[in-house]
Order: sequence, then C-alpha cells, then structure tokens
Amino acid sequence: MSFEELGLSSEVLRAVTEQGYDNPTPIQSKAIPIVLDGKDVMASAQTGTGKTAGFTLPLLQRLSQQEPPASAKRGAVRALIMTPTRELAAQIHESVKMYGKHLNLKSAVVFGGVSINPQISQLRRGVDILIATPGRLLDHAGQGTVDLSSLEILVLDEADRMLDMGFIHDVKRVLKLVPGKEERQSLLFSATFSAEIKQLASTILNSPQLVEVAPQNATADRIDQQVYKVDKVRKRELLSKLISDEDWKQVLVFTRTKHGANRLAEQLGKDGHTSAAIHGNKSQGARTKALAGFKAGNVKVLVATDIAARGLDIDQLPNVVNFELPNVAEDYVHRIGRTARAGMSGKAVSLVCIDEDKLLAGIERLIRKSLPRVDVEGFEVDPSIPAEPIRQGGGHRDAGRSRGGAGRANGGGSRQGPGAGRGAGQSRAGGGRPSSAQAAGAKRQGANGRRRRTTGA
Repeated sequence: MSFEELGLSSEVLRAVTEQGYDNPTPIQSKAIPIVLDGKDVMASAQTGTGKTAGFTLPLLQRLSQQEPPASAKRGAVRALIMTPTRELAAQIHESVKMYGKHLNLKSAVVFGGVSINPQISQLRRGVDILIATPGRLLDHAGQGTVDLSSLEILVLDEADRMLDMGFIHDVKRVLKLVPGKEERQSLLFSATFSAEIKQLASTILNSPQLVEVAPQNATADRIDQQVYKVDKVRKRELLSKLISDEDWKQVLVFTRTKHGANRLAEQLGKDGHTSAAIHGNKSQGARTKALAGFKAGNVKVLVATDIAARGLDIDQLPNVVNFELPNVAEDYVHRIGRTARAGMSGKAVSLVCIDEDKLLAGIERLIRKSLPRVDVEGFEVDPSIPAEPIRQGGGHRDAGRSRGGAGRANGGGSRQGPGAGRGAGQSRAGGGRPSSAQAAGAKRQGANGRRRRTTGA
C-alpha cells in the first residue's frame, strides 16, 4: 500500500515524499484512514514504527480541509497534542512542521524547563496546533494565555505513561478545559496499553476504533536481548569491559536514579569512555547539549534515567544497556525500544544483580519470553551476597516541573514510513551505592576472559 491509497491530500503527500518515504508502516496504514474519517482512535504499536506520523499526517489534513467552529475565538487552539516529556514534545513539533510545510497552519510547542514568556508571545499570535507537556500547559491555562474552548482534535501520545498515576490528575484538569468527548475527536497512541489503561481511556474516547499492530508489551524481533548476571558492585566494571571489548561506538545506558546516572557517567569517563548524563535535574540546555553530542558521535555513552525511554529518536542506535532494571516492567519495553528502530537491528543488554531477580522475572512474564543469559569469565556471581530491597528512584515524574513546567523529559523515522522528528520552537506548520555485605563479598577477579552464552530463564 502507498501513501496515496490512504487518502492523504496532495500537500501532505508532497511533504512525505520530500522526506524520502514511499510506503506507510503498518500502524500508519491502519490508523490514518480512521483518523481521516473523523473517528476516535486508540492505537498501539511498538516504538520505532512511526506512531507519530500515524496521527500527525491525518491531523494536518483534517485541520487544513475544515473551517474552525463558528463559535471559535480568533487564535484559539484547534488541535492539542499532549506528551509526557519535553524532548518528545519538541520532536513531535518538528514532525508537525515537516509534514505541514505546504499547509497554512501555525504550530507551537510549550514545555517546562525554559522561560514561559516567549511561549506566551507565541500563543498570543495565535496557534492552530499546540504540542505541550501537561504541567506547562496548565501554567498557561492558569495565566489565561491559551484558549482550548473550541478544540477540535485532542491527541495523547505515549498515553499509557500519560495516564498512569503520575499524570492522571494533570490530564483530568486539562480535559475540563476542552470540549466534551462527543464534541471533539480524540486519539490515543502508545507502545503499550494495559487493561487498566484501556478502561481509563474509555472515559476520554468516544466509541474508539482499536488499532494494534503487535501483541501488547511485545519487543521488536530485531533486538538481540541478553542478560548478564553480575554482582551489583561490579556492574560498572563489567559495563566498561563490554564497551571496550565489543567496541561499542554509541550506547544508551539506563540507571534507576539521577544520582546514579551522574555517578556512572563520571566513572565511565574515568575509564576512558566519553560520557554524559541526562535526567530531570539537568537544565533543558544541558540535556539538549548532551543529546546533541551523543547523536553527533562526540559522546560515546549517554547515561539516562527513564526520562529518555520515551520518544527519543536516535538514528541507528545500536546498543541499549539496562545498568539497573526498571521498577515497572513495561518500562523495559520502552527502554530497549530506543534501538532497532526504522527496520534496523540492535542489541539490548541488561546487567542484573541478585536484588533484581524478581524484576527480571516480571519482565519475562510481561514479554512472554525467556531472555538468554551470558556469562563472563571473571565476573561470576558471589553466592554469599544476599539479596537486598531495591531503593526506589525518581519514579515516573523524574523530570518534575521546572518553573511550572511538567513531565519527564525525553519519535522515530523509517524509510518505510515516517516517524517523529526533532526540534522545537514555533513556525508555520509550516515551516545504588553498594551495601557493606556486597562490598565485602564481591570477588575482584580478573576482568579479562571469555564469555560463554547459555539460555534459560
């Protein structure tokens, strides 16, 4: 199937063709005709499959072909795209600009961590499409700088995380500012949907069409997933060895806490691996700089908390490492979904200590797969070290609000079909510290040796 067969307008097709895309991805093929038909959609697909274009393309076309409601005030927002993270908001805005470059529509993006004043100026000039994190959006609503009273289309991207207990109250507050579900079109897109999320979404969507192109919580087949059992105090040593032995040029590493991310990046730097950390306590400028250096190849290792697990578009990222397993099993799917995007292959390595055995078992139940174990000679687990409770990290609201902004900070392209882009601004859219027991019991054996691969749960 081609994009022409989906019923897209010549202006939208021209923008898609200019980006080098020929055929839509499965999620795009199924979702775009439904959105164009004006129906509500609840769509689930693996990360890296082009979800962003799945709603961006038909949204642009619908707005360009229909007049705003007669009751709409001048400059009122016609379409709102909410996302839990700053980076994802910026990337979606870039997609809106890219695919709407031949349309007479204005767009803007608002999120926390930056001054609100330039955003106010943009909104006062009038915006058709607004991409926002919920906290900063509510800041604008409180100041009366955004009008959502005549909204025509509402999009919740990464809806599972948007609607979890960390964001549900903000989302409910926003819903009070927009027309009822019978008076607007609503779209929910995400990589995963639990039964609980589907039940909650039923209060937001009006007779939605369910679109799924992969089993719930599935991981991409092109990802080579491996588990390395290792003592907690030796994780950094093993990771540094893997980076050197495997000659990894670009690796995204996930930690559970902000402090842990900072510490690991510093330690890996001392090991000779150029590293940077990205998390919610970093300023937006520092996060943007670190991500840019990583994409450009100037930074080999980017250490991140789960703010980066959603929506980061890093072309051909080959390696993802779970230095610590996430507390929520679903986040494993999103973490490793940063690799093997756009039809590429990738590797996902998890360093698992005895404390994390239950987390690993939960992940394997979720993805319905037993992950292969890989042993490294010299890094055998010390059986005398007992398991200890895992201290909870920053949680889902890792980024928090900065100057009133919201969300954790954090879509993917495909030559087969377009995905999310990168960038920000407004345009015409146009246009754990080791325990004493572990420290005492850790065996400092030689780091060199052969790896032998085994299977089993």
